[in-house]
Amino acid sequence: MHQLYEIALEMDITERFLNYVKFDTQSAEDSQTVPSTSKQLVFAEYLKKELEREGLDDVEMDDKGYIYATLKANIKEDVPTIGFISHYDTSPDCSGDGIKPQIVRHYDGSDILLSEGIVSSPKKFPELLQHVGEDLIVTDGTTLLGADDKAGIAEIVQAMVWLQEHKEVKHGKIRVAFNPDEEIGMGAHHFNVEKFGCEWAYTMDGGEVGELEFENFNAASAKITIKGVSVHPGYAKGKMVNANALAAEFAKMLPEDETPETTEGYQGFYHLLGITSNIEQAKLSYIIRDHDRDKFEDRKRFVQRCAEQMNEKYGEGTVQAVVSDQYYNMKEKIDPQMHVIDVVLKAMQEVGVAPKVRPIRGGTDGAQLSFKGLPCPNIFAGGINFHGPFEFVPIQSMEKAMQVVIKICQLVGSYNA
Repeated sequence: MHQLYEIALEMDITERFLNYVKFDTQSAEDSQTVPSTSKQLVFAEYLKKELEREGLDDVEMDDKGYIYATLKANIKEDVPTIGFISHYDTSPDCSGDGIKPQIVRHYDGSDILLSEGIVSSPKKFPELLQHVGEDLIVTDGTTLLGADDKAGIAEIVQAMVWLQEHKEVKHGKIRVAFNPDEEIGMGAHHFNVEKFGCEWAYTMDGGEVGELEFENFNAASAKITIKGVSVHPGYAKGKMVNANALAAEFAKMLPEDETPETTEGYQGFYHLLGITSNIEQAKLSYIIRDHDRDKFEDRKRFVQRCAEQMNEKYGEGTVQAVVSDQYYNMKEKIDPQMHVIDVVLKAMQEVGVAPKVRPIRGGTDGAQLSFKGLPCPNIFAGGINFHGPFEFVPIQSMEKAMQVVIKICQLVGSYNA
């Protein structure tokens, strides 16, 4: 197995990232506050002070934890103001408390012993083999790492610092923003697009090097409530309505081959998130996803029809389905403004990154922001195996992402120069 070495804070971007992951910023889906957890604000305050210390202008944080800052232009020409965005919360799926990052120097392709009895193996995670020879930041196997999306924050901040130190690289006004609660789908809800003041922006929230995403799922939630009738089982004939059994019946009505486990690429799905039930009442929580808007609408109607069929069988009011849209495919907003994508493709080419344009099987803050008037595709941040204890990020991937940010700023700065 590959040896783990002591962490040596040799690279600025590495040190910055390792400082960030010391903070537990896990968001919470059942919260009614903004941000959803107060501990996110602890990190937000730290980040705000860091931006001020690094010399950015107009640094401010609102009462909901949204941080905005400016790198002033170093040219007189009138060029577009662009922005870069990352979120600082981590997923509710896995603990982010007490993260103990480790560095594997010059990874050789063998198993990595994260801690006693916990092994990250290329047999289970073949993506490790794409990074042989690189320096990997990994966990100790008991928490997630937080590269989603503190790697993105480190890359953006480091790029702004680099640009300040290299004034020979000309650029227009650059805005940066960092927000809470992306992992629970709320990151863009309180984002002030008008205050941000950009013609377009990029989220640094993708995975593998080269990823560029401007297509994502259309998304909806479906909350199914089933009313039963509880009667003593000894005298239940013709009287009892078992909500548990009806919940199982409803679940079987949805196509078994249209779930996350059976789909890929552009294929949509129905995903059962959870069931709570007893005799009197059952609740099923689903998410509905599809890249194609027409198919997305068909999926929503199908769920409603399933509820109607159950009501025809068991009586009106037995099953209630509440379907609510969450976000839409940003492609319809990006397609008319493909220069936003062309800039990234050219930037990647100039820094030696092979673009991997692919649809997101999920959503990003950029999807919602695009529909709020801010075209905002998603660029790789370098992290892999998000939301779990086998998450890792190659240091070289973070450096490449930082280079892409810098090059985008330079290219946009030469628009009218």
